[in-house]
Amino acid sequence: MQKTGHVIMMTMSSVEIVEVGPRDGLQNEDVVLDVAARVAYIAALAAAGLRRIEAVSFVHPARVPQMADAEAVMAAVPRTDGVRYSGLVLNRRGMDRAVGAGVDEINMVVVATDTFSLKNQGMTTAAAIRAAADVAAAARDAGLAVTMTVAAAFGCPFEGEVRPDRVAEIVRQCVSAGVSEVALADTIGVAVPRDVRLLTDVVRSVTSAPLRFHFHNTRNTGYANALAAVEAGVSALDASSGGIGGCPFAPAATGNIATEDLLYALGRSGIGTGIDMGRLLAASALVEERLGHANPALLGRAGTFPAPA
Repeated sequence: MQKTGHVIMMTMSSVEIVEVGPRDGLQNEDVVLDVAARVAYIAALAAAGLRRIEAVSFVHPARVPQMADAEAVMAAVPRTDGVRYSGLVLNRRGMDRAVGAGVDEINMVVVATDTFSLKNQGMTTAAAIRAAADVAAAARDAGLAVTMTVAAAFGCPFEGEVRPDRVAEIVRQCVSAGVSEVALADTIGVAVPRDVRLLTDVVRSVTSAPLRFHFHNTRNTGYANALAAVEAGVSALDASSGGIGGCPFAPAATGNIATEDLLYALGRSGIGTGIDMGRLLAASALVEERLGHANPALLGRAGTFPAPA
């Protein structure tokens, strides 16, 4: 990134997009898609050029029924060269299921506040860190990459503001436990670009591990935050095709930033992703039809600019 006066010019040529629609997107929908529909959605995303897809969650179906049958989904997804599938894991039982199902990556979550952590995972933040350390060790032994997502890293619906130094300490402990990537999640969509820059700097003071961000567009700042994260030099951004999603344990949760809307913003900024927009829009249209309601994403309605000849 270069600064000239008050103008910021992005010099990063590409950024990795981690597609979370099949997991974080679908988990907050009222409609529960069957295995065949979920696999078709995942296959369409892979065909669009997405190479990291969060496909499943290994949580108890009583808590998140939308994520049931993870093993069946993983058994049927296309195994395309270069495509890596990740699964959300909250404990050692989930880790064992993930290994058996053949995921390529593990995503774990530690919520930054105790109140939200108890509602989301049934344990305090400190207990979640200990559980994550155990899972990370097992994942390394299984040869799997491990991402640690710090949820509610910018704010909590129950406790309010979250101090950056608390997030940094959680990250420090998780990196010491052996995670290979850190994701900072604005789970309830309260951050603004200044917060992104500040938290990036604070976290960078405790680790040089690859850093990615997970934004929700609850207060219409998600895309500005994503561009601020790119300016700060992050390696990857999470997004959900169609903008579907949210957290079932967060009041008034809304969707993730939409993959297609993010792709447009990045492309117009000169930042490549390797994703085919036409095929991505087809994947979003597919899940929109299966869910039976309009996606929150805007690009599917407005179209790209300039319009294709």
